[in-house]
Amino acid sequence: MRPTRQAASWLNLVLSGLLLALGATLAAAPGAQAATDVQAVADALKKKPVYVDEAASSQLSAADADALADRIEKADKPVFVAVLPASFPDRDDLFRKLRTATGITGVYAVRLGDRFDARADGSVLSADAVKNLSAFVQGERADPQLDTFVDRAVSEASGSAPASWGGGGDADGAPVGALIGVGAVVAAGGAGAYAIARRKRRRHEEEQRAALEKLRVVVDEDITAFGEELDRLDFHPAEAGADDAMRADYERSLDAYEKAKSFMAAAQRPEQVRAVTQALEDGRFSLALLAARREGRPLPERRAPCFFDPRHGPSVRDAEWTPAGGSPREVPVCAADAVRLADGDDPMTRTVATGPGERRPYWEAGPAYGPWVGGYFGGGMLPGLLVGTALGSMMASPAYAASYGAGYGDFGPGAGYEGGDVSGADFSPGDFGGGDFGGGGDFGGGFGGGGGDFGGGGF
Repeated sequence: MRPTRQAASWLNLVLSGLLLALGATLAAAPGAQAATDVQAVADALKKKPVYVDEAASSQLSAADADALADRIEKADKPVFVAVLPASFPDRDDLFRKLRTATGITGVYAVRLGDRFDARADGSVLSADAVKNLSAFVQGERADPQLDTFVDRAVSEASGSAPASWGGGGDADGAPVGALIGVGAVVAAGGAGAYAIARRKRRRHEEEQRAALEKLRVVVDEDITAFGEELDRLDFHPAEAGADDAMRADYERSLDAYEKAKSFMAAAQRPEQVRAVTQALEDGRFSLALLAARREGRPLPERRAPCFFDPRHGPSVRDAEWTPAGGSPREVPVCAADAVRLADGDDPMTRTVATGPGERRPYWEAGPAYGPWVGGYFGGGMLPGLLVGTALGSMMASPAYAASYGAGYGDFGPGAGYEGGDVSGADFSPGDFGGGDFGGGGDFGGGFGGGGGDFGGGGF
């Protein structure tokens, strides 16, 4: 007897759920398939902290890998270990690719053939700590090397293990009915979860577009102001007295202007504005060098721009300033604002629109201005400059990095993502280095031998 249409639909649903569940079980089984690319390694690490490629199984046995994974899971720390063959094909920029593919903050250790190195998100383990740990275990066989590294890493790392490691269990012997039930739930709930995620993503994209448009007004003002400075510049590369150094300063300032325009035209997200203001800051310093050379003055030191308005150009000194309701701090100031402060007057402050007919100092405006100011002052300076201000408080919230990017300095406990959090591709690329395995020579540029430091291009 042929099944009814309703019965056939239910049967298809059950079979689909069973296939989904069985597929997930097989994918989670250790050693089911040798990894062929970074994504395969990342998918495995999202389920378990230790991954051993089949082609590298002679380096670390399944029993040792399981024991290592158990130690990491019991320590509840976001430490990831991958053992890969020397012939692994996707070696270029491996750490950054792996971190992007997992999307999880943590410490990442890789044994590639007989070479070893590690990287970590700065919020989990400092650059110096990773470098020291890696140097300490160089030259060991895989099992003692990884044992030692893991023992030390879990004792020093911040954060906790990712939620994706928990509740996996052993699927061997699981009742078929349970697998069917899981599959049915997945099939029935998938559409609803997708709809919720889609609405959330659309809302986030709308918020980012609105923030970028708000920033565009301020950045266009900055680009226009710098262009006007170049127009007023009374310099010609062929003029009498011009030398190669002057011409180089002039070319750098012109290049910075073109870069700023190009970066802004290509910007799709608020955090991309940081590259624009970095270019403008570079250009203004080049103009300061050119002016000093032409006037026969000593060349200025590289300083941050004026805190009150970066359009004022490079600062000449630090001066004490206290924001309304805040505590005193030293901020970089231009010569004119230094005089105003010394005379007890208000500095010439950059204001931005915060509502219809309302303008306020940028440090009292919304969170979208974080990338803008971050390009001018860099991550390391911002916490000290903005502490106690509205913008500084916003940038210290855990949600800030998700919407406006990371890399703006440490704004205190809880800022940005902690270890084990799913941050996607929002992480500091400098934490995960440059060339990785593709360039030959010592993996990592010689940890322990005075080579490149963490994130500084040692890979």
